[in-house]
Amino acid sequence: MKKTLLLAFLVSICADISFAQNQITAITLVSKTDAPVINKNIYGHFAEHLGRSIYGGFFVGDTSKIPNTNGVRNDIVKALKELKIPNLRWPGGCFADTYHWKDGIGPKENRPTIVNQWWGGVTEDNSFGTHDFLNMCELLGAEPYLSGNVGSGTVQELSEWVQYANYKGKSPMSDLRKKNGRAEPWKVNFWGIGNEAWGCGGNMTADYYANEYRKYATFMPNDIVRIASGANSDNYNWTETLMKNIPANMLGGLALHHYSVIDWNKKGDGVDFTEDQYFATMKEALKMEELVTKHSAIMDKYDPNKKIDLVVDEWGGWYDVEKGTNPGFLYQQNTMRDAVLAGSTLNIFNNHADRVRMANLAQCVNVLQAVILTDKAKMITTPTYHVMKMYNVHQGATLLPVNFNSPRYTYKGEMLPAVSVSASKDQNRVVHISLVNIDSKNKNKIEIDVKGLGVKNFTGTILTSAKLQDYNSFEVPNKIVPAVFKNFENKSGKLEITVPPFSVVVLEGK
Repeated sequence: MKKTLLLAFLVSICADISFAQNQITAITLVSKTDAPVINKNIYGHFAEHLGRSIYGGFFVGDTSKIPNTNGVRNDIVKALKELKIPNLRWPGGCFADTYHWKDGIGPKENRPTIVNQWWGGVTEDNSFGTHDFLNMCELLGAEPYLSGNVGSGTVQELSEWVQYANYKGKSPMSDLRKKNGRAEPWKVNFWGIGNEAWGCGGNMTADYYANEYRKYATFMPNDIVRIASGANSDNYNWTETLMKNIPANMLGGLALHHYSVIDWNKKGDGVDFTEDQYFATMKEALKMEELVTKHSAIMDKYDPNKKIDLVVDEWGGWYDVEKGTNPGFLYQQNTMRDAVLAGSTLNIFNNHADRVRMANLAQCVNVLQAVILTDKAKMITTPTYHVMKMYNVHQGATLLPVNFNSPRYTYKGEMLPAVSVSASKDQNRVVHISLVNIDSKNKNKIEIDVKGLGVKNFTGTILTSAKLQDYNSFEVPNKIVPAVFKNFENKSGKLEITVPPFSVVVLEGK
């Protein structure tokens, strides 16, 4: 009898699982006349003086045998232009509040050295400075986002940096810029006033930093976007305090930092991870939905017309460094876990485009969730690179809000939404739908009602691999690359799609 009951129970469970896997999730796209435009700057990047991000990454020097333009690697420039990188944040990060910009201008042989106290204690020669970075941004076709030094700097130092970069007329700083070989200003629009003021930027309280911000912002022109050092993850009091105490006309953007870390003391390996670690990482990544929603609600209280941008200028996966590398350099590999993390996060940002207008993946080259890795003359692009390239079709397009209830990714009694979606229509009336399935084992069947969108012909691209732990290496650089996706049908205005486990799909409708 016991065996019979057990068998019946197991059959019932299997039937439930089979039923769940064969369920179809219905998604409706809503075309709204007042829908926001997805700001291209959501797809921004971050280049800190950290490990091999700048030196040995972007910058190899103009005497290097690696092909370069004024010391910046040509292959990286080409790859990032193909990515349509809209903006790049520099010089930090924690490094920003130790950086004195005048040390990085003028003849390189006369520049003083600096000890990078935050990242490895290495000595840098300041050969990559303001001119090098801003000229590189021109090569990339990207807007620069400069992080000013509040922690160890002065109001005068930051205000003079703005004048050096932006002022066209005659002034002490514009004269100095011209002396150093640049006649025309760069017109830098985005300026961060400090970084992580609650931590490495000075261990300040929210009230203290709000006053510091007001002081610094007072001596900066009003025709630039001044961005405040914002909250660490779910520190909602920080956002409340800044929104309450900083006049709206002094605040262009409010930052937010959140990393998908399962345990700050034991982050886990970037490649050799278990499903326990994968599930925990995705749980932290999907927390971005809650963070953006709650921080936005606080901002709405003080800024109901949504004039102030929510700027998620540090986000991504953070794991233990690759074995045998400097622990202060934060070098890690990039797997399919990172691809679905990136796709899910970008879907969240797209769907909150009414408030989120800039974000910066941490980081661009050789650090954390990088899109590019280098090894001397070799360069490879990562799964995260391919996701961001697939998604760049959303830049500047109008959001198509989505309505659906996601199927569940269930693991050891816990559940997460398995599927995330965002969609947009561009100026040419081309529709793009990005789908992510984070489930490590199960495919998911999706049905999307596309009637009324004025498009009939769809094509698809997919990024996936045989294992979650797969990655691109210098030996096998193209193990994970986008491929044509055909596992869908358009049946009378309804797209029926089967999304494989741990995959990212982008559909295009014309």
